[in-house]
Amino acid sequence: MLYYSIKIIITTFLIVLISEIAKRSSFLGALLASIPLMSVLAMLWLYVDTKDVNKISMLSTSIFWLVLPSLALFVTLPFLLKQGLNFYLSLSLAIMVTMVCYWFMVTVLNQYGIKL
Repeated sequence: MLYYSIKIIITTFLIVLISEIAKRSSFLGALLASIPLMSVLAMLWLYVDTKDVNKISMLSTSIFWLVLPSLALFVTLPFLLKQGLNFYLSLSLAIMVTMVCYWFMVTVLNQYGIKL
């Protein structure tokens, strides 16, 4: 239980740290957020838990393929906000567009025999 608490505290601390830095500097906040901290932490926690490098490799490959459709959020959200839409509506629509892109990517990858 202590181990899970430590994992939660470290992960939460990093998210809060990035959001606090972003309040002062959008560039630094974006720089830190663009570093795949969550992916690295997930791989680290998975390795510590399992010592299975094959699982780490599979996770890393899946993350690679799923980063591509996730970029739709970062294109859609600022576009909608610049159109004058409410933040929460823009965020919701951007998430929906991203979900469609995830579905499309997984469907295309499956057709080429790539299983995530």
